[in-house]
Amino acid sequence: MRFFSKARKKEGILVTAFHADGICMAQVERQPAAKPLVKLASFQPVAPSLSAEALARLGREHRAASFVNTTLLAGGEYQVLQVEAPNVPADELKTAVRWRLKDMLDFHVDDATIDVLDIPVDKSNANRAHSMFAVAARNNLIQSRQDLFEQAGVPLTIIDIPEMAQRNIAALMEPEGRGLAMLSFDSSGGLLTVNFNKELYLARHLDVTLDMLQEADVERRHAAFDKIALELQRSLDHFDRQYHFISISRLVLAPTGVPSLHDFLSANIYMPVESLELANVFDLSLAPELLGMDEQVRLFHLLGAALRHEELVL
Repeated sequence: MRFFSKARKKEGILVTAFHADGICMAQVERQPAAKPLVKLASFQPVAPSLSAEALARLGREHRAASFVNTTLLAGGEYQVLQVEAPNVPADELKTAVRWRLKDMLDFHVDDATIDVLDIPVDKSNANRAHSMFAVAARNNLIQSRQDLFEQAGVPLTIIDIPEMAQRNIAALMEPEGRGLAMLSFDSSGGLLTVNFNKELYLARHLDVTLDMLQEADVERRHAAFDKIALELQRSLDHFDRQYHFISISRLVLAPTGVPSLHDFLSANIYMPVESLELANVFDLSLAPELLGMDEQVRLFHLLGAALRHEELVL
């Protein structure tokens, strides 16, 4: 199964993700000239969460067979690497990328499921090096996730990753002709992305978890804040050098439940920092549970994955 497959059009996309303490599901409907409508935002406590029985029950409850089903991988279950785009025909691209990844992965490349995502080139500079993202996950993990859905009787079509989900939300907020940086945190760490023209140009993980941001000890919490500011400065400076044709308008901070992080970053990085209010981006009238911060943090990337354009699906 590919990460970025195409799928037959059904009622829409139903996204499922497995957290340590349960199963999350989300469904979003895009609306012309209006904010996307969140039609489902659900968390069901389950232990262990990777349960075919629980998935089957939730699938029946939410009519999973009527939708294109997507599962969202968690941090640590895959790697995203930026590589130079091989100058080969399209049908040889993945083979060429696989060869380039053989010394870059933390497992043997023969054990990897690989997909690629293009990074658009600067149209004003045709001689610029062309790069792409390579996404790799262990074959046995991909197979086990497919087996789980099959056992549950839920037809799995797409496997997605948080980088793409975050890109989809950022694309709703991009100013015309400028880039947008977005930063989110979960139990696996931080994720910094930069969008431009609704395309992903930067994806970088930060070794700071949500638990570290919520640390009761002020000194430890501020050490995490300092680390974030340093990594942001390095990453954004590198981005400016690599993609000088993109001017980033602001940094958008995804829900964290830690308002002091916004204040700290506003005072310590060179660009405007905005805290994302989901109600400003999505219509939450059918999902009042998302008015609570805990659920916003938990379901943030699922909402992004549910924004995937249906015309891009199998």
